[in-house]
Amino acid sequence: MSQVTNTVRFVLDGKIVEAVGVRRTTTVLDYLREDLHRTGTKEGCAEGDCGACVVLVGELNDAGDGVNYISTNSCMQLLPSLDGKSLKTVESLKRANGTLHPVQEAMATCFGTQCGFCTPGIVMSLTGLVQTLPKPNRDQINDALSGNLCRCTGYKPIVDATMQACSSSPAALKIEDKQDIALLKEIRRAKVPTFSLDGDIIVQPVLRTRKGNEFVAPATVDEVADYLQKHPKATIVAGSTEIGLQVNKQFVRPDHVLYVGNVAEMKSISVKNKAWHIGAAVSLTQVQELVSQAYPDFAEVLRRFGSPPIRSTATLAGNIANGSPIGDSMPCLLALGATLTLRKGDKTREVKLENFYTGMKKSVLAEGEFIETVVIPQPATGSTFRAHKISKRFDQDISATVCAMNFELVNGKFKNVKLAYNGLSPYPSRAPKLEAIIEGNTPANITNDALDAAITSSFPARDGLRATWAYRSLVARNLVMQFIEEATHSTSNVKEAA
Repeated sequence: MSQVTNTVRFVLDGKIVEAVGVRRTTTVLDYLREDLHRTGTKEGCAEGDCGACVVLVGELNDAGDGVNYISTNSCMQLLPSLDGKSLKTVESLKRANGTLHPVQEAMATCFGTQCGFCTPGIVMSLTGLVQTLPKPNRDQINDALSGNLCRCTGYKPIVDATMQACSSSPAALKIEDKQDIALLKEIRRAKVPTFSLDGDIIVQPVLRTRKGNEFVAPATVDEVADYLQKHPKATIVAGSTEIGLQVNKQFVRPDHVLYVGNVAEMKSISVKNKAWHIGAAVSLTQVQELVSQAYPDFAEVLRRFGSPPIRSTATLAGNIANGSPIGDSMPCLLALGATLTLRKGDKTREVKLENFYTGMKKSVLAEGEFIETVVIPQPATGSTFRAHKISKRFDQDISATVCAMNFELVNGKFKNVKLAYNGLSPYPSRAPKLEAIIEGNTPANITNDALDAAITSSFPARDGLRATWAYRSLVARNLVMQFIEEATHSTSNVKEAA
């Protein structure tokens, strides 16, 4: 490993690129187009919705003999976060012998493109898909394309092209990257902190300006805690899906950017005391896969969270810390009784998620404190978890509301009910008045009128861009009734089968 200061170094198609003198908020897209003149990657929306800018970012696998790729929206990824990694653009897919990648070839032969503006992003999303899933079905292809907008062609020829490309051998679908492995080993960042002669941690910056503004990418959680003690107002970045949007739309330029995407402890998942302990840098894609068997409804809510390039970089902790009133993950976590491990310096504390928010985008986090771990209980015997997201558009849309409910049905009565919503109040929250109506009651004794009255007294009536209050409140009640009826129906079927 070698180190070059104040320089972003990444591998691009068998060569080390050294980006010197760039801003800490330069996006990958801007650097590709303006400095490297790789204009195949397009800017469409600059907010992660259209997919025209999709590229693949790679890191060495644990064995050090291959590269793992994720698709990402380059319009929102900050260039310094690439330090020590590799990058593949649509130009990277051309084979050494001059031939096209099977996905590119099939897109041409199946007439999967017209104006061509969106095509490079589509090709990169599909190429990323087949790196790990060489024989996807149509549903998996559709999901991979959910973050790519095409206004010309329609998606049938694109899906057909993918199916045709996947008739090739898995080896033919792989990206040619053997030459990148040795280079990635050469530029990979240190995995241990640097200490001064006095034993104090020194967090080495990736970039630093003459004014002292900087972008740092520590490797350990101790470095994160130390840096936030010294710079408590630093902007924490994991997936850049929030700060990238602020950079593009509001021209935000944080003085100190702390990137946690290289912190091993914050990228790990462990199981303790029948609960998952999920590091704050774990992506939503990883969480979706983790809970898919135990909580399929939660996994489905996450699947409809943005697009694959968003989910591959956005984190569960980031969604929580952002504190949006319509954050998708929080109702599910609240209903499951999730807790957070918060850290400041060398001290940690446990906070229930239901006690975390104090107002609109406000929380109990103190200056210099950060979310270290999200703890989600595993399913208890006899418990049922249900959740559903309501939005104007099914895929890649902001919630009107998410309702999540966790409960047991004992002798025909509801027990241990936890019910939560987003979109009904200034922050995602439990609904204790509705829980009280359900708790200890049989399904037959729970009425629409009682639930409606509880909703009215629990949440402020307000219309929004996504839905009127009349619609939101009606949906909030109907989802609860749907969960109740389905639970009752399921129990009846079990008894009949017995």
